[in-house]
Amino acid sequence: MSGLCYRFQVPGDDYSRAGEASSTVKNRLKRLGVSPEAIRRVSIALYEGEINMVIHGGGGEVTVTVSPDRVDMVLEDHGKGIPDIEKAMQEGYSTASEEARSLGFGAGMGLPNMKKYTDTMQIESTVGVGTTVRMTVLL
Repeated sequence: MSGLCYRFQVPGDDYSRAGEASSTVKNRLKRLGVSPEAIRRVSIALYEGEINMVIHGGGGEVTVTVSPDRVDMVLEDHGKGIPDIEKAMQEGYSTASEEARSLGFGAGMGLPNMKKYTDTMQIESTVGVGTTVRMTVLL
């Protein structure tokens, strides 16, 4: 398998479409014969990232690159940014709106789960500009 690249637009504030990228990637990885454990890890991390983009980032773009030995995911939004990344990484910490919470989101586990299910994760964020999250799952 040579490198494959997939791009997805994540609409902001549309909870009904959150998860489309992770679902599509999951199905494509299955067809490529990727191990179920790696697919599970990619799917969880990517879904959590998509939800965060909808809740906090006003949507954005997801790029997934599949190589023979890894899956790289880049999630970019142009939202309000994360003022304190260390605090945002704490389990249970959330700045989600009441609307998000009323829909069952915003428990403060998104970023911690993204880190837990990936081999590497980097966050770059500028308040008022947006956030870029880079994650890798080794195959």
